[in-house]
Amino acid sequence: MTDSTYNCLIVDDEPIAIRVIKNHLSEFKNLNLVGECSNAIEAIELLSRCKVDLIFLDIQMPQITGVEFLKSLNQAPKVIFTTAYRDYAIDAFELDVVDYLLKPISLVRFSKAVNRFYQRMNESTPSQPAPATEINTDYIFLKVDKKYQKVLLTDVLYIESFGDYLIVHCEGNRFTIKDRISQMEEQLPSEQFLRVHRGFIVSLGKITALLPGLIEIGSHRVPIGRSYRDAVENFRQGPLHST
Repeated sequence: MTDSTYNCLIVDDEPIAIRVIKNHLSEFKNLNLVGECSNAIEAIELLSRCKVDLIFLDIQMPQITGVEFLKSLNQAPKVIFTTAYRDYAIDAFELDVVDYLLKPISLVRFSKAVNRFYQRMNESTPSQPAPATEINTDYIFLKVDKKYQKVLLTDVLYIESFGDYLIVHCEGNRFTIKDRISQMEEQLPSEQFLRVHRGFIVSLGKITALLPGLIEIGSHRVPIGRSYRDAVENFRQGPLHST
């Protein structure tokens, strides 16, 4: 997690939606909620007297929509749209928002959006680059049965795919979840994990040996897919090229 603290603002006319976002925000100690506004007019007034780094912005609001409000700002903070409507995705793309969250918003999806915000902020301050482990990618939530299980990424050995299901192999445990490996690949930090087969993702820090066509992780062996050999070879050569 990054050491920086960022000020956040929620702009939404639905009390339930505000409550959900506030609950999710409580999981991120470096995100400081400075205000809640039920419309764009209130938000404009708050922005005039308070520094805000990130706005969680609803789109369908009375008087002024979230899209209109964002277009009216000269120097807008980073924005994550929160909406029940898919129709504004093109507007979101054109306005270069951080992410586009559809209600109801799960904590897992919310966390991914926050990670993107951290990455944007790190990219905008190149003089102080954050180490890979500081972009709030130290854990992931897995939906196991009826709860979200928090799993430290440092505990993950590798991830194995079985159709619509994944087995996340960890040190001393494993979790079976309903998810696609392509979706999991997007959620994991690329500097820590590598897809080495259409059915396997490995933790780079847990690799103990490379064999012909295989990766060894302790007592486990994971196959290397033909189309992924170059990626594995680049990983193998990485330390040599940096010396």
